[in-house]
Amino acid sequence: MTGPGRGSVPRGYARFRMPVGSSLLVHRRSAVVATVLLLFAATLAIVEISTGTYDITPSGAFRALLGEGSDVDRFIVVDQRLPRAAAALLVGAALGASGAIFQSVSRNPLGSPDIIGFTTGAATGGLAVILLLGASTATTILVGTLVGGFATAAVVIALAVRRGATGDRLVLSGIAVAAMLAATNDYLVSRADIQDAEVAQAWQYGSLNAISWAPLLPLAVVLVFAMPAALVASRSLRILELGDDTAAAVGLRLVRARTVALALGVCLAAIAVATTGPIGFLALAAPQLARRVARSPGVTVLASAAMGAAILVGADLLAQRLLSPFQIPVGLVTAAVGGAYLVWMLALAPAHRSR
Repeated sequence: MTGPGRGSVPRGYARFRMPVGSSLLVHRRSAVVATVLLLFAATLAIVEISTGTYDITPSGAFRALLGEGSDVDRFIVVDQRLPRAAAALLVGAALGASGAIFQSVSRNPLGSPDIIGFTTGAATGGLAVILLLGASTATTILVGTLVGGFATAAVVIALAVRRGATGDRLVLSGIAVAAMLAATNDYLVSRADIQDAEVAQAWQYGSLNAISWAPLLPLAVVLVFAMPAALVASRSLRILELGDDTAAAVGLRLVRARTVALALGVCLAAIAVATTGPIGFLALAAPQLARRVARSPGVTVLASAAMGAAILVGADLLAQRLLSPFQIPVGLVTAAVGGAYLVWMLALAPAHRSR
C-alpha cells in the first residue's frame, strides 16, 4: 500500500521506496504467500501445457514453444494449450483481486461479485450482446459485460444506500438483484434459437475449452492498468475495514474511496466474465483462503489474485482430466468446490462469518 516515506514501519511489513518521495508498504508474509502461490500456479500451467489427450513429451512441448517440432505439436501447444493456461492464470487473478476488493468494501466474507450480483449482471450484458444483437466477438462481449456489470453495481448500491450502505445491506440487495438477473438470463437463453442458445449456454457455464489468443489481449490490457491500481487502492481498503467513523477520522474520503474501489472491482470481474463467461465462487473463496494463509490483518489483493490464479489453473486441469477425453466447463468445477467451501464457511466456521 502506498504512503509517505516517513514514519515507523508496522510490524510484519516492509517499506519500499518509490519515485517522487512516496513509498510502498508490503506485508511480508502476504508477499511470500503470493510468490509461492504464483510459482505453484505456474507449475500447474506447465503440467497443463505439456500433458493431455494428445501425447507429447515435456521436451517436445518445450520445443514447440520455441517454434520447433512438427506443425501438429506447435498447433496443440501454442494455439490450444498455452492460451488456455494463460487465460486461467489471468482470469483467476482478476477474480481473486475483485473478490478481495468487494469483501473489503462490504466488510463481509460473502461480499464477492458473484454473490452480490455483479458477475450475474455482467453475464446478462454478455448474453444480451450474444442473443439480442447477434454479435459474439471479443470486443462486443467485453462492452456488453462492462455495461451489465456497472449497471448492476449502480442498482445494487442505490438499493443499499436507501437504508444505509452497510455491508449486510449491500450483500442482501445484491442477492436479490442477482436472483432477478439469473431469471432474466435463463429467459434470454430459452427464447433464443437452438444454435444461439447452445453457444450462450456454453458461455454461461464459464469455460476455457475453446479459448484462443484473441480474447486474451483485452484481458491483459485491462489487467495491466487495473491490477496496479487495485494494489495502490489497498491502503484505502484497509482503512475502510476499520469502519466509517474511524476512516473519516483519519481523513479518508469515504465516497471517493468506495467509488474507486467498486469501479476497479466491477472492471476486473467484468473483463473476467467477458473472457470465459461467469465462473462462480472463485471470487468468494480465493480472498478468504489467501487471508487465512497469509495471516494478514487487512485486505490481501496481491495474495488473493495469486490464490485465484492457482485455484483456476488447478480447477481447469481437473476439468480436463475428470472425464477425459471429454472436457467439462471449468465453471462447473469451481461451482462444486465453491459450494462445498460456502457450506463449510457458513456451517463449520461461525467465527468467520463477519469481519
